[in-house]
Amino acid sequence: MTSRQEIFSVSSSVPIQAPPFPSRNDHPVPRTGITDQAPISTNKFYANMFLGTRTQPVWIHPFSVWWSNGAPGSSQGWGLSVSHTTAEQRASPAFGPDPNADPVQYYFNPTGIQSLCLSAMELGPTSGEMTLNNLEAMSVEMKLGLCNSEEQNIKIPLIQGSGFISALYNNLSPKFTSTVLFRSVSQVGNSLKWRIQLEDGNVWLLYAFPFNAYKPALKLHLKGKSTIESRHQFDGLIQVTKVPRDERQFDTLADPCAGTWANSVQVSAYYDISCPSKIGYTFDFRLDSRSCSTNNLLMYALPHHVESLKKKTHSTYPEFLQSTTKGVMTAIVGSSWNLQEDHIFRDDFCDMNASSDTIILSKIAKIASSAREEALGDPTAESNLDSMYFAGKALDKYACLCWVICAVLKDTDLAQKTLSKLKEAFSRFAENRQRFPLTYESAWGGLVSTAMYETGDLMMDFGNGCYNDHHFHYGYFIHTAAFIAKMDDMLGNGKDWLNANKPFVDTLVRDTANVNPSDKYFPVSRAFDWFHGHSWAKGLFESWDGKDQESTSEDAYFSYGLKLWGSVIGDNALEQRANLMLAVQKRAFRNYFLLQDDNQNQPRQFVKNKVTGILFENKVDHTTYFGNDIRFIQGIHMIPVSPVSRYIRWQRFVREEWKRYFAQDPLTGDDGWKGILYSNYAIIEPNKAWNFFAADDFKRAWLDGGATQTWYLALCAHFMGSLPLEED
Repeated sequence: MTSRQEIFSVSSSVPIQAPPFPSRNDHPVPRTGITDQAPISTNKFYANMFLGTRTQPVWIHPFSVWWSNGAPGSSQGWGLSVSHTTAEQRASPAFGPDPNADPVQYYFNPTGIQSLCLSAMELGPTSGEMTLNNLEAMSVEMKLGLCNSEEQNIKIPLIQGSGFISALYNNLSPKFTSTVLFRSVSQVGNSLKWRIQLEDGNVWLLYAFPFNAYKPALKLHLKGKSTIESRHQFDGLIQVTKVPRDERQFDTLADPCAGTWANSVQVSAYYDISCPSKIGYTFDFRLDSRSCSTNNLLMYALPHHVESLKKKTHSTYPEFLQSTTKGVMTAIVGSSWNLQEDHIFRDDFCDMNASSDTIILSKIAKIASSAREEALGDPTAESNLDSMYFAGKALDKYACLCWVICAVLKDTDLAQKTLSKLKEAFSRFAENRQRFPLTYESAWGGLVSTAMYETGDLMMDFGNGCYNDHHFHYGYFIHTAAFIAKMDDMLGNGKDWLNANKPFVDTLVRDTANVNPSDKYFPVSRAFDWFHGHSWAKGLFESWDGKDQESTSEDAYFSYGLKLWGSVIGDNALEQRANLMLAVQKRAFRNYFLLQDDNQNQPRQFVKNKVTGILFENKVDHTTYFGNDIRFIQGIHMIPVSPVSRYIRWQRFVREEWKRYFAQDPLTGDDGWKGILYSNYAIIEPNKAWNFFAADDFKRAWLDGGATQTWYLALCAHFMGSLPLEED
């Protein structure tokens, strides 16, 4: 038996039958311009191309692209517009609201700068249409074609990290426009290459590879200052890319790679039981069979990719082009990337007294006193809410409380009583009896709250009906279910509860983290973006600045819940996939979201904020969707504090953040955020945090709706007695 396991393999433990929920086939957001009939990954980078006007930018990094539809009054024409912005273009008012502040609250990158627009003489507002197909996790195919014609079109595979914008022309006469305006266009000798200089001084390269040797070679003519056109139809590949710096050096890199392109990406990973602290994963870029090379694929990697690359297996060219919100990208030549995470979070269920019996025992009396009081609570009443998010937090609150009673206090009688109440509360949701039940809707393919349908408000429950925040909402339920199943096992209750509730929880997993491309009910990896290394929370809402996320901690808690659920159902592939997600998240958070003083990827004048707040694809704003209080902005990246918090929030960062904002106790406030801040403080000062939670004058008002004093006390005691995690 091999010690290696492919962790993206389809697991038999999560069957793909119809979801056990009522179904409907309608959704208030129309599915526009999509030719595929399969479920759609609603939270992916390309969503702006099927939402709203369909003309907002899409970021494939380092380039942004958008459909210019030739609307009246627009100077951008009709076709696929392409842009790339530099850090220098973030001038005032891109930093604000006070550009001289240190730190600034936000920065953004200019949008709509049309360096090039790829189109054809035959296409325009009345003659052309834009459709999408092959919508996958890291790629989508855009088609620009003549209306009602399958014979004349441009197919453009859009892949995250693309080094070229690749367009396959079919019986059309190429046309290129620019609102920046063309300074010059020149063919390089008799080659298939053109150098295009814009009036902003930037140089773009264009390559043309004909598929039909019997048709005339591509001839381009500059018409005025804004148009380059061909007088003949062309069948073949046209690629464009921006020259990032020294032209001669870049030509040497780009020329051998021109003519090679990918249509999609496959992510795979292997777990080796003989080396449990490491997991390697691969991006295999699936090349088009007509490519000129089988390996000379030019792509761009983000900083967190470069850190984890097995460097000897790749040709890398560092710091070539700027990304919008994630630092400078590195050019990589090769049809696959081999990456490895070396510090896997190996704990599954936190045995809070395994590492330090003496310290825990000295704290048992206080923990037990708190637990007995909080176990009197009513999880059924507290979770009887009209929000899946807040209901999930309430259930998880009691799951964590019960875990301390069961695993730390080892009070079997109280554990059984508390667990029984928790199961009763959970049953309302497993049986779909909550205020706004869930429904499976087949228009997009997913499990949503009926609140949107009943009220007509797309933003009910934070936009759950339009796929906002599903990994946050359902992550709490998945984590709760894993704790219940594990405690049943510890208490000798058998597997009846697990077997009865598994279909419900598995459906939540399928909605948020499906791995099976053959699942006709749910898309693959709705929330988690393997290219960016974290999830996106925004669903079916058009956005000028792209997808976004404001809570790294809830993102990681979702992965942690998947890990625990995989453990209790015996799905090792799911468990290890979640381990990999956590490791990649840790790396991405450190690079882009949680800002150590020496962070190199966010602008210098932003880093003192310590967290990004809301990170979009095109901007970063140190705020939240629910308020500008510093406790909210910093705290939403802490909640919920759990054993995995020390893994994703390393000690140096927590010290810097605490010193910057919360060293004076009054700054922590007088409500539930105070408890969140002090539980996070336990990562670096568990004794001081214990003293806060154990104080005689501790107020219940300092606990938010998803936490208990018991859980925080147990965490503090656990952190006292276990070694700090590596500061890698």
